Amino acid sequence: MAQMIFVNLPVKDLETAKGFFEKLGFTANPQFTDDKTACVVISDTIFVMLLTEPRFKEFTKKDIADASKTTEAILALSADSREEVDRIVEAALASGGSPAGETQDMGFMYGRSFQDPDHHIWEVMWMDPSAVEGGA
Repeated sequence: MAQMIFVNLPVKDLETAKGFFEKLGFTANPQFTDDKTACVVISDTIFVMLLTEPRFKEFTKKDIADASKTTEAILALSADSREEVDRIVEAALASGGSPAGETQDMGFMYGRSFQDPDHHIWEVMWMDPSAVEGGA
């Protein structure tokens, strides 16, 4: 079985957060979604578990970071093309997200970033496969 990653994120409003990711083209798995948690399927091996802050707090004794004031993590997703990078980021910005940095265009690599409605930072990047093979 391929190794999977489940990223757990605290959210203030579950329906807003779930709707945001659905507008980016991702789906919620109803089997692992309820009134406190939504399992957003990014790919066959990547899942984002959106948890209401009280539910998230059940898993940690630490304070929940206020992502509008501090950076807890930067979540990076690969994309199959420059156009896919733009599609995801433009959908994020049109759906309540905000910019999180400048576009990075190095020719062989292209990336953009955004903040979701809870201020978690997401980077979406594409790298030319021939650059990876050539060790650029």
